[in-house]
Amino acid sequence: MDCTFTTDQGTFNYRVGAIILDENRLLMAHNRRYNQYYTVGGRVHLHEASEEAMIREICEETGVKAEIDRLGFIHENFFRVKGMSYHEFSLIFYIKPFDYSLIDPEKIKCDGDTEELCWLDLNHLPQGELYPEFFRTELFDPSKEIKHIITREY
Repeated sequence: MDCTFTTDQGTFNYRVGAIILDENRLLMAHNRRYNQYYTVGGRVHLHEASEEAMIREICEETGVKAEIDRLGFIHENFFRVKGMSYHEFSLIFYIKPFDYSLIDPEKIKCDGDTEELCWLDLNHLPQGELYPEFFRTELFDPSKEIKHIITREY
């Protein structure tokens, strides 16, 4: 069961996200229907540690059992979708490099036919929605410290 719940006031999500870098490239999920790019990752299950959720999500979405390098960001995100208010709490981890040729398209489990994995050039991030938006600046000056970022759209 995902750590998400909805009340009269909105929806809360607890999720994990991966920073998978290959030199100047970043592996992201892409939704072709909405032209959105977002981290490989997803919701944490009830009674699941965040690190376990991260490894599970990477395996589900790439077919690879990767290793976590370190926690990079704590992201509190307040946004709206179709009039619904969301409060999302995310832990975003840097992932240790692995053999990227092991990513198996046959094993990839995304959330529908409009989703795919793609490598983005950090020097030329695409227009459109990028989640989290702070990747446009923060990934160019990585810190060994954990950064806490709050994004408020409302």
